[in-house]
Amino acid sequence: MYSEHDQHPAAAQRRRLLGALGAAGLCVLAPWQRALAQKSWPDRPINYVVPFPPGGLTDVAARQVGKALGDAERWNVVVENKPGGSANIGAAHVSHAAPDGYTWLAITLSHAANATLFAGKAGYDLTRDLTPLAGLASSPIMVVVNAKSDIKSMADLAKAARARSLSAGSSGNGTPPHLTLALYQKLTGLPMMHIPYKGGAPSLTDLIGGHLDVVFSNYPESLAHVKNGALRALAITTRERSADLPDVPTVKEAGLPDLIVENFTGVLAPAGTPPALVQRIGDAIVRQVSQPAMKQALLQLGFVPQPRGPAEFGAYLQSEVDRWAKIIRDANIQIS
Repeated sequence: MYSEHDQHPAAAQRRRLLGALGAAGLCVLAPWQRALAQKSWPDRPINYVVPFPPGGLTDVAARQVGKALGDAERWNVVVENKPGGSANIGAAHVSHAAPDGYTWLAITLSHAANATLFAGKAGYDLTRDLTPLAGLASSPIMVVVNAKSDIKSMADLAKAARARSLSAGSSGNGTPPHLTLALYQKLTGLPMMHIPYKGGAPSLTDLIGGHLDVVFSNYPESLAHVKNGALRALAITTRERSADLPDVPTVKEAGLPDLIVENFTGVLAPAGTPPALVQRIGDAIVRQVSQPAMKQALLQLGFVPQPRGPAEFGAYLQSEVDRWAKIIRDANIQIS
């Protein structure tokens, strides 16, 4: 016999069945709930995190995209700068945010390289903890020397490097210009003394002042100096010549087809963001970056517009992570 406090086997079985049906019902309802949430999304501001200081190219591009989405989609996109830690602080912050579409991350080639340079030490895993939303654009690296230098071409640069010790500046250890320099040295086997600076501007100042032999520079940072005659451009790391500098050869034309480098910028969200929402956001970003006015604005900044949706940008990002992992390991690039 069972007391009133005992659980009769049949009753217990019924309760288990009801519990299972209830859980199943919740599973059925969950997608509807998510769909309803996405339909009303966004009902509050979107936080677009730029892991670099205000005023830089990535920051300016993010703000233009945010404004375009505000005008066209009526989304309230708020750009927040979280610089530091070689762009890892802002990235880690976004990786730990709720996967609800309300937190985005602006990334560059630096993040693809950081996946190897800071493996296990960045506070996040790029490919595990974040998901691609869209690609925006890229800017190349330009190899520049002082306008008074006797080095007038990439062939001259190689000849000079064989004849004497050359100092090569960059915007800092692990930055895209440094990575490009390392790749150049790997491809040519030429030694150069790398001088890392805290940003591109001071390296160019020293180059103009005659304190460096060559600088591997972000194209937008050195463009004005080349145009005003203070610097001479030897090559640009694009597949086609720049409309702004039509006389500057590409690295392929200079005999270095494997030195093509794209310092891209794109947008990621926390892993686990619902696929339908990822696609919706990605489609909207691509739509705005594809507008003629936005393309022209990016070109004026020194970017090449490259609108890519989630799947395409995700594949591209992974290929860049893999490519630079090999370069970094082969060149033994380390961040102290």
